Amino acid sequence: MARKPASRLVDTHFEDSSKYQASTDRTTQPPSNRLKLRIEDLKTFKPLTLNQAAFYNSYSVGEYFMMLSGSAGTGKSFIALYKALEECMDKSNSYNRVLIVRSAVQTRDVGYLKGSLDEKTSIYEDPYIQICATLFGKPDAYQRLKEQGFVEFTTTTAIRGMSFDNSIVILDEMQNCTFQELDTILTRIGHQSKIIFVGDLTQNDLLKKSSEVTGLPQFLRIAETMDEFCRVHFTSADIVRSSLVKSYIIAKEELGL
Repeated sequence: MARKPASRLVDTHFEDSSKYQASTDRTTQPPSNRLKLRIEDLKTFKPLTLNQAAFYNSYSVGEYFMMLSGSAGTGKSFIALYKALEECMDKSNSYNRVLIVRSAVQTRDVGYLKGSLDEKTSIYEDPYIQICATLFGKPDAYQRLKEQGFVEFTTTTAIRGMSFDNSIVILDEMQNCTFQELDTILTRIGHQSKIIFVGDLTQNDLLKKSSEVTGLPQFLRIAETMDEFCRVHFTSADIVRSSLVKSYIIAKEELGL
């Protein structure tokens, strides 16, 4: 299958969009079982910027080692989870689940709190609860997807020795991973699986920890030598969260901060 160019950087200034609006392309039928979500319940979301469109295109041609990097508020996590769920819920392919992985940096911060690992890390699922509520128009969509086995959530502390087969893996907040964590997650990818790395190096929580540094630069040195690697880099021109966020980040960049 012909491969598309791996990285596209677009400097065009796009108009603001304070939130994603679902397209009316897909005709939605009421699910026969209210307890289960089907692909027909998933709303259609068109790309809002050229770099979002570049990711959609790369995904559609079968890229399986992808990275979405760049500015906050550009919808990287949103579109990654949207396309992954769209493919996973389609019964015509071999993917069984979307596995969302977050850096263990947060769980290290709360390591002494009471409760199980699931209880400690559940707060970090909030972004995906919000995204799924938008994708399906149902506030409990994320929980339903987990119950149906379409979505799983874990941290980098819990994946050693595992192999992810027939899975679409999304490593979110990749900038908070050490090189060992990035190396571990990639070497878990098994048969009939793909992985999407998502993050923004400027929002690195590891800067607060003198004993740890992000492994992303070292990881990129390796990935960029590989034919399989496809990277789409987002700039402040791609920000769609709100006009305020866009103006703020542009102002910050112009000041060199």
